[in-house]
Amino acid sequence: MQVHHLIAAAAVLLLIASVSPLSADEGKDKEGDVVMETSKGRIVIGLFDEKAPVTTENFRQYVKDDFYDGVIFHRVIPGFVIQGGGFEPGMNKKATRAPIKNEADNNLKNKRGTLSMARTGVIDSGTSQFFINLKDNVSLDHRGQSPRTYGYAVFGKVIEGMDVVDAIAAVPTGQKGPYQDVPKEDVVIEKAYLVEQDK
Repeated sequence: MQVHHLIAAAAVLLLIASVSPLSADEGKDKEGDVVMETSKGRIVIGLFDEKAPVTTENFRQYVKDDFYDGVIFHRVIPGFVIQGGGFEPGMNKKATRAPIKNEADNNLKNKRGTLSMARTGVIDSGTSQFFINLKDNVSLDHRGQSPRTYGYAVFGKVIEGMDVVDAIAAVPTGQKGPYQDVPKEDVVIEKAYLVEQDK
């Protein structure tokens, strides 16, 4: 009987050993770092400081400066991403700080619910705009050194409020001037703040 117990215990240990730990982009068991109160509801974001120190510090500073208060989600593509952080209602672009280094080579993946830095065709061109992945977007991951393959830096994930993200993804969109996929009714980030500010 004792031998059977030892075998059973060994099997449990083997099972535990075979379960790989969650990588940083798969699980973040902590309280959120940033709260975004939007016109569609509340989104809580956890930031990956160790894997994306430059990007998270940049994002935090924009939050501290109240930069995101009143900006819109200006690009919504169902089954792909929702993007915001750069325009006020009416598609009026806000002035930003200087671009930052692209940390897309940090081994984090553009999985559903993750936040990444938006950029132009230039690798190191991200400023204030970010997007939330609506699905696992492998095509946006770091795959090489060219502007086309360098990818988009993942720096956080939604830990509460994916239902809000999905609600934003479902809004009707159209064209506004030169911009496509713009929500016909403004989806506004009414307030963004750091959890540590305890607002």
